[in-house]
Amino acid sequence: MTDFPRTGFWRRAAAWLYDALVIIAFAMLTTVLYLLFIQLLLSFEFLSLGNAADVSDLIQQDPILKTIRTALLILVSICFFVYFWTRGGQTIGMRAWRLKVQQVGGARITVKQAIIRAATALGGLGNLAVIVNLKQPRALQDYLAGTEIITLSKEENKRIYKSLD
Repeated sequence: MTDFPRTGFWRRAAAWLYDALVIIAFAMLTTVLYLLFIQLLLSFEFLSLGNAADVSDLIQQDPILKTIRTALLILVSICFFVYFWTRGGQTIGMRAWRLKVQQVGGARITVKQAIIRAATALGGLGNLAVIVNLKQPRALQDYLAGTEIITLSKEENKRIYKSLD
């Protein structure tokens, strides 16, 4: 396999934007399912609205329900990245911009590395570290997880995509 260059800030930012849109869609779906679950608990009288106006208000008022919702949203986001990074090294946004995450030696990243990357990316702010070292760009999450993001050729990107079928 040919050595591909590490990816700079702007390509990472563009891929992050694509992925953010997908994550927002997953977050909306997760929230709807959570609201339905809480409504089901209310219907069976396992929970009570108390002085809350509706289900959303109940979740906002109850620190436990609010914490569960937040944890679910974080878990869904981390699972999205872990799934795609460990499967083929590319999220949807990364595929569009021909980026791939891999171990520094070129191997596929592990689940542990993917979790570390997702948890330490700081919502994308970890990519600002790329600006510090323009010759060998790596984000904060890359340093912490022992990974790198490379820019693939069009042919290699197609090959990886077809190998996932």
